[in-house]
Amino acid sequence: MTRVETEIAAPPLTLLDELVLTLLNEESGYFRQVPGWNLNCAVVGAALAELSLIYRIDTDMESLILLDQTRTGDPCLDPVLSEIAREPVQRNAQYWIERLAPQADAIIDTTLARLVDMKILQHHEGDFWSLAQGAWKSGFHTSSEVGTAVEFVKTRISRAIFNNEIPGPRDVVIICLIDTCDVLRYIFELDEESEARVEQICKMDLIGRSIADAVSENITGSLFHRTALTRAIPRLKLRKALRSKHLRKGNVPAFMAELHKEYGPVFDIKVPFQGRMIFLAGPETNHWVHRHGRMHLRARDYLEDFEKVYGGVGLLPALDGADHFRYRKSIQPGYARGRLEEQLDMVFAKARENLATWNVGEADIAVTMCRNLINSELSPLTIGIDSNDVSDDMHKFKERALKTHLAKTLPKFMLHTPSMRRRAKLIDDVVDRVLRVHTPAQRAGCPRDLADELLNMHGSDRQFLPESNLRFVLSAPLIASMYVGDQLSFIAYAMLAQPEYLERIRDEADALFANGDPDRETLTGPAIDVTRRFIMECLRMYPIVPMSVRNVMNKCVVEGYELPEGARIFIAQTATHYMSDHFPDPFTFNIDRYQAPRKEHIGSTYAPYGLGTHTCLGIRWTELQLAINLLMMVHYYDLEIAPKRYKLKISPFPSMSPNKKLKFLVAEKRHELPV
Repeated sequence: MTRVETEIAAPPLTLLDELVLTLLNEESGYFRQVPGWNLNCAVVGAALAELSLIYRIDTDMESLILLDQTRTGDPCLDPVLSEIAREPVQRNAQYWIERLAPQADAIIDTTLARLVDMKILQHHEGDFWSLAQGAWKSGFHTSSEVGTAVEFVKTRISRAIFNNEIPGPRDVVIICLIDTCDVLRYIFELDEESEARVEQICKMDLIGRSIADAVSENITGSLFHRTALTRAIPRLKLRKALRSKHLRKGNVPAFMAELHKEYGPVFDIKVPFQGRMIFLAGPETNHWVHRHGRMHLRARDYLEDFEKVYGGVGLLPALDGADHFRYRKSIQPGYARGRLEEQLDMVFAKARENLATWNVGEADIAVTMCRNLINSELSPLTIGIDSNDVSDDMHKFKERALKTHLAKTLPKFMLHTPSMRRRAKLIDDVVDRVLRVHTPAQRAGCPRDLADELLNMHGSDRQFLPESNLRFVLSAPLIASMYVGDQLSFIAYAMLAQPEYLERIRDEADALFANGDPDRETLTGPAIDVTRRFIMECLRMYPIVPMSVRNVMNKCVVEGYELPEGARIFIAQTATHYMSDHFPDPFTFNIDRYQAPRKEHIGSTYAPYGLGTHTCLGIRWTELQLAINLLMMVHYYDLEIAPKRYKLKISPFPSMSPNKKLKFLVAEKRHELPV
């Protein structure tokens, strides 16, 4: 089929598709800032207008009339049509817009998924969207236009507004919808004449007028900004919190789930020298953070003191909004799973080099073993150097910096002891090493890595990524190896503590390496199904980052509680991991949770990698690296927990990790390591 034939065969965009495309702000990767009620009304109005255009409903001044209740096959339109068909009394369009407005989130999600399937939009981790590289050319409703889908819609709008062309029914509705969302002024420069033209167009359509009425008249809209009816946030006494058995064990997610059960989704604790700490926990707050947190919360306030430790300003973890999205897009290729899959030979080789240093009969601290193993691969793959000689010192410096400048469990002078000053100097040493191997001649013929992406961004915009930030960004993979290594130590402990799972994972590992190293297809298929689900359950029970911290930049109401501007919010996104409504019998280790029909991990209640815009950028890379390392460990060695009667104790700060008393004993070598 030719390109022209493909375009002609392409299904047309619906009004919902067009609305989403015109509201998308490519700089920020999300919708333009539209008040929630206005957006909800516009979305439902688009659905009703589409039903009208395909002759399922009709409207007049007094009522909305059902013409045909036959399903359309569109997952956005059919639920709306069904609700209208079930209503015994005939209602007007405004009634339906107001009634269906709470369903707008689900309609938006489905529309975004459709546009991704159509390859018009590309979805990025953290719920960002941008136009896909292969975005369809126009020809959706006419074959005469040229340009992307967004340009196609905007061209029709501009002709109606500025050229006084008679707008078609679709054009009238889409202009009404966008005007309701008050974003026309961001798309076009409107003078008095064009604003009058917009007002005239909006009066041409009854549904468009109903949308405007719903926005301006409905009391619910005004309540979005009222806080007089909010409830007082429950306060927990610190003394009571300290008595929790889960907190004493370091199990932060279980502790937060316990508090949610007693105090609800929003509560606070006043801690000496810390001030008021407001916590969000539960499925409702997870959903709110994931969908709406970007409008109300920011990371900068919490992290700006930590940035100074590394001499940087505007580092990725502290950015929000358009700058955050731009940064993520620039370095995303460096964290792509495909990059890891393309270099599996190096992964296996570097892992074996490290495993060869393990000696039978010796025991070592579990987190040290796992951090070094992960870093032996991650550092060469991402920044082109071997850094295990300094990784332990770098990890200790990072942990101390987090405790002094974020968790504030230690005074700041503890970061300036002689040993810490010595370790701080190693950051510059690492950066020098990276720069020396990333000259054009040194990189010739080498696969592109994360450091290449960062240095390219620095070269193209030295204000956005200044030289002062290179100390942090080029040493960040060593920091990442600390987190991934700690997660691997949890996973290895859980495997060794449960012989029935150890045997099943060992069987997969031995089959995997029986005829040489596995390829990328094997590592994504059913050959490691048990290992994959085992890791997922470990991420549920032992998430290394159980909470995230933000400051409120715009006052908001969550679950009936007001979060005041400037307040510090602790988002316990993994509290849901220990809630029986979402993970039945949550303290029981069960990898069958992730199989159909259960699939308990679907949705925002499973959040080991965070929520919203700051979701971990390297999720899929990390999942594969964890699986490879666990399989290689169990294939080449018999490991044992030391001491034998050790019961897991968790160090909760600055992130969750097994405490240093947990060791792994290398009991026996099962297979010889290839030279």
